[in-house]
Amino acid sequence: MKPTAILTKTADSGGLAWPPLIAGTLLRRYKRFLADVELDDGRTVTAHCPNTGSMQACSEPGRRVYLSVHDNPKRKYPYTWELITMPDSLVGVNTLVPNRLVKHAVLHNGIAEIGGYEAVRSEVRFGENSRVDLLLSGPGKARCYVEIKNCTLVENKTALFPDAVTARGLKHLQELARQVDRHTRSVIFVFVQRMDADVFQPADAIDPAYGQGLRRAIADGVELLVYDVHIDLEGIRLRRSLPCRL
Repeated sequence: MKPTAILTKTADSGGLAWPPLIAGTLLRRYKRFLADVELDDGRTVTAHCPNTGSMQACSEPGRRVYLSVHDNPKRKYPYTWELITMPDSLVGVNTLVPNRLVKHAVLHNGIAEIGGYEAVRSEVRFGENSRVDLLLSGPGKARCYVEIKNCTLVENKTALFPDAVTARGLKHLQELARQVDRHTRSVIFVFVQRMDADVFQPADAIDPAYGQGLRRAIADGVELLVYDVHIDLEGIRLRRSLPCRL
């Protein structure tokens, strides 16, 4: 198979298409970055798991999963785990997808709250030894820092973030709040990479410090945006803004 990057083909102005996907059954996820999968043709392969979170409630052995494959000889693991089938929704595993899709949507004015920006830069240094996912700029508009968080945990129709304690995530909140003090916009964009949530709230039972930090950052002027997606075996696109319960 020819080399393919994640989400290389544009599905439409608001979404991105998957590369060819290979189906299988999840055997186990381990060492955070690895997953053993039995493919439909009977082979067992080890796939790269591009997700540093706990993946609580979306890494159960026996679930149907979908992998992309890459023939770059420098890659130790040619397969990448992209999707898992849960009872009420496909769930996107790859944490590179949210950044790429949000950037794509901003450039196509697909997100009303952060529309109208002409330039979008990725992985920009800011604060004290930190990087922000996106920096938006344009004539007559205040600079806008956007930090994107991938959310895969849903319980009782409630999307929850984070799924593990995140000191790094708390640091990002503090840095974003400091930028507001310098007369810029700062946005936390929670990307719910599944379709079975009706509301978002911070996962206080998992990381109470992050929940407190999020509420404090919002009080200091950081904006919170939460969007879910439409996701199928063809592609993924932003779907709707979710209400927040803080």
